[in-house]
Amino acid sequence: MHLAIFGFMALWSPFFLMTLVFLTVLYFLITIKWRDSFKDNRKLTGKEAAFFIVSMVLLYAIKGSPVEVLSGILFSAHMTQMAFLYLVFTPLLILGIPTWVWKATIELPVVKSVFSFMTKPLISLLSFNLVFSIYHIPLVFDNVRTDVTLHGLTTFILFLLAVFMWWPLINPVDEDIELSGLKRIGYILGSAVLLTPACGLIIFAENPMYATYYDPNEWLKALSLCVPVNTLEGLTLTGPELFTSMSTLNDQQLGGVLMKIVQEIVFGVVLFNLFFQWYKKDQEQQEKHSYEPVADSPLQEQ
Repeated sequence: MHLAIFGFMALWSPFFLMTLVFLTVLYFLITIKWRDSFKDNRKLTGKEAAFFIVSMVLLYAIKGSPVEVLSGILFSAHMTQMAFLYLVFTPLLILGIPTWVWKATIELPVVKSVFSFMTKPLISLLSFNLVFSIYHIPLVFDNVRTDVTLHGLTTFILFLLAVFMWWPLINPVDEDIELSGLKRIGYILGSAVLLTPACGLIIFAENPMYATYYDPNEWLKALSLCVPVNTLEGLTLTGPELFTSMSTLNDQQLGGVLMKIVQEIVFGVVLFNLFFQWYKKDQEQQEKHSYEPVADSPLQEQ
């Protein structure tokens, strides 16, 4: 069965697309036309603009395209969606927002105290991975996936926690957070390790864990979060097997594997970038020392 049966509105989310276009226009108004209203503002760089635009395109691909509907049908699509949302989109968004905009936001009274506490490396590392693991407890997962309010709230909380998790690594503003050298490597490896138990449980489970992907009634409830109810009422659907030849268990295992693969690739890129920065810094120091004039020795003076 083809996804086209769900219709244009469900598959391409035009209202969500318009929201993202509005946010993009607002971004450029703030960073170009209205930037003089901000303290310590500077000209928007091409790199920042590129990061932001790519993040918006990625967000639409994750949450506005047919991937959103597919995530309600297949657990593997859902896990891929989460991996890109929290491990790829979030750092791109942080990098795309200029430092002076972050400063103006963080210095707000309530936001400042929250950021100060939640971006402490140990707190930020544990909070995201703990909530992510709790979310994938079957009882919690099935309730969240069938309740539109809980689903929206959980997605937003995980996004905020992902921002806090990435903040100590990217650190665009806060001078009080300093992860350098081995601490950065330890932070990255720690995050990879903390996510492993949840993915391992999903991968090595002997039976399907989530009713929203193996129980037809619960599956339809979860699907109604991304497909209009009146559209679903006109269709005869019995479960994910209509859209894939994979068994529910294999789909679940694939989801856990894909989550870990995306995580390893992203953290691998971060580690490569870290080593490249070290190498570049070392080369600059060597060049600096090589061009420094050598003081005349006593023998030369004689």
